[in-house]
Amino acid sequence: MLRNLASHWWVLVVRGLASIVFAILAFVLPNVTFSVLVLLLGALFLVDGAFATLLGLRMRGEDDDWWVVLLEGLLGLGLGIATFVHPEFTASLLIFFVSLWCLVTGVFEIAAAVKLRKEIDNEWLLGAAGAVSIALGVLMLVNPNAGAISITWWIGAYALLFGLMLLGLGWRVRSVWKRMQEA
Repeated sequence: MLRNLASHWWVLVVRGLASIVFAILAFVLPNVTFSVLVLLLGALFLVDGAFATLLGLRMRGEDDDWWVVLLEGLLGLGLGIATFVHPEFTASLLIFFVSLWCLVTGVFEIAAAVKLRKEIDNEWLLGAAGAVSIALGVLMLVNPNAGAISITWWIGAYALLFGLMLLGLGWRVRSVWKRMQEA
């Protein structure tokens, strides 16, 4: 798993950057209309899902857990497509979609961190990203009637933390890849 992840370290960095860009937009434009937030979130789902799907497909045949990464990516793609096909319906289910995505993504990330703990230092970044994902998912399920600005800030805070952790992990895995290339 480490060799595949290391050879595609840039996917983690792109996912992290996309998440940080989304976070900046959420903080800079907190009064953005709910429909625009839905479309931005749909774009995040699509970008993150596409890159996770790509990584899962590239890992196929080389790693037993490729299907977990593929499943995470397909979930993101499905939610992204659903957002653009039925934005009015998606707006009413935004909290549920985000909660579902955060919970599933968090579980997969923690599982991957546990698997990587013997192969790489600082795997806690991926585990921490998973914990943040799960925490936001639970928070949004517990308090679904929060105002639009609060939801925007919750999602922005999550996206920022998630993105920073993926960036950190991506750069760490990149250094592992460089060492593998030199050996």
